[in-house]
Amino acid sequence: MDIQDERRRLLDAEESEDNQEVADTRSVQDAYLDKVRNGNLYLAVFVSVLGPLSFGFVLGYSSPAIPDLTSTTDDRVRLDNDQASWFGLSLMLSALPFVFGFTIIAAAQNIWMLYVGRALTGLASGIASLVVPVYISEMAHERVRGTVGSCVQLMVVTGICGAYWRWLAVCGSVPPTLLIVGMCFMPETPRYLLSHGKRREAEAALRFLRGPDAPVEWECARIQEACGQQESAGFRASYLREPGVYKPLAIGMLLMFFQQATGINAIMFYAENIFKDAQFEMVFTGIAAVIMDRAGRRVLLCISGVAMAISAAVFGVFFFLTTAPNNTTVNAVVSELQGSLGLEGSVGVRPQDLAALALASMAVFIAGFALGWGPIPWLVMSEIFPSKVRGFASAACVLTNWGNAFIITKFFQNLLDWLGSAGTFWLFASMCAVNVVFTMAFVPETKGKSLEEIQEHFSGARA
Repeated sequence: MDIQDERRRLLDAEESEDNQEVADTRSVQDAYLDKVRNGNLYLAVFVSVLGPLSFGFVLGYSSPAIPDLTSTTDDRVRLDNDQASWFGLSLMLSALPFVFGFTIIAAAQNIWMLYVGRALTGLASGIASLVVPVYISEMAHERVRGTVGSCVQLMVVTGICGAYWRWLAVCGSVPPTLLIVGMCFMPETPRYLLSHGKRREAEAALRFLRGPDAPVEWECARIQEACGQQESAGFRASYLREPGVYKPLAIGMLLMFFQQATGINAIMFYAENIFKDAQFEMVFTGIAAVIMDRAGRRVLLCISGVAMAISAAVFGVFFFLTTAPNNTTVNAVVSELQGSLGLEGSVGVRPQDLAALALASMAVFIAGFALGWGPIPWLVMSEIFPSKVRGFASAACVLTNWGNAFIITKFFQNLLDWLGSAGTFWLFASMCAVNVVFTMAFVPETKGKSLEEIQEHFSGARA
């Protein structure tokens, strides 16, 4: 018994010392962050998110453009239904920069010029969705990383909204041009510079980002210590056996998979045919950016998942009550939906009291997605990977996201054929419910933690 008591005292003493060490570290960290000035950081974030803004314009451009391209009197650029679908989907298949792509689209003399322009903007979009979140997370400190990281999704949605103002089609290359010019004056991330042995340049970058009053040598030493514990010879397959690599990689890829498995593209298809814009989503994405560093990632993901599960289930009920059994094509289902909402009078009389049900379920779903499952998977992806595999792991997550988006978009009609419109949305509702369970079981809270502390969590070291 005496031996057990002694062991317990030693363990308690060790735990107390660890807690004191953590408290001291937090105290020093808070004192440092109190001296930080964020003006230049916000400037760098603004310049970098011009990429996602252009990305959003690419995503949204097809919605207002395709009706014009399918009805134009110019035979050289007129699209049939099959060509129009590939014009919209080519973003996920391709990969060169926005400026050239939009220039080619604006000057298109035939259908293949439209395809080539779309493919070039697709490559630039892929690069933006991979690089910008990582760039922002490596520059930002833990107090504002959630807010500025959420600006990526906010600017994507803003770009989608912008595509509905036709005059912006002429100016599609302006944001990427500003991005090219602006990034010439922005620093490389301190973590990248330190991982390549450029301490002086890293301190200069931190001094630019944190302001003249912050003792950047402290943060530089903290980052360098973490970089020194990792090999910098490039990615190796053997890294995938390390818990600090395969655990966050699995979480990141599953977050991206579940983001698309919610059925957001299907819901947005109906929403665009009813509401004709994405301003609603933009508002709630902005709210998410404001509260991200207060509420936390896990809480918002759970609230978002529950809201989407309920609303997708209700949307399925709406279709179950109103959609004719033989209407299983996308266009037929849209016509039924519009008829029930009183937007078209050619489909017969539908229960008008169910119109509020459809509108409310769509609104709740889009708001829930914008609050959590829209911005947070991209934010968490940029936070959880160690620097030695950050490029490879982020690329794997982006590939998972867009690969799954392509599959769901391409085979959505097949789901309608197999399950019916109601069954399809009940399937999406069940995936949203699985999202909540996955979040509660596996996704760590990264709010208020430095990137180095997050890496220590996965590797098993004490934060």
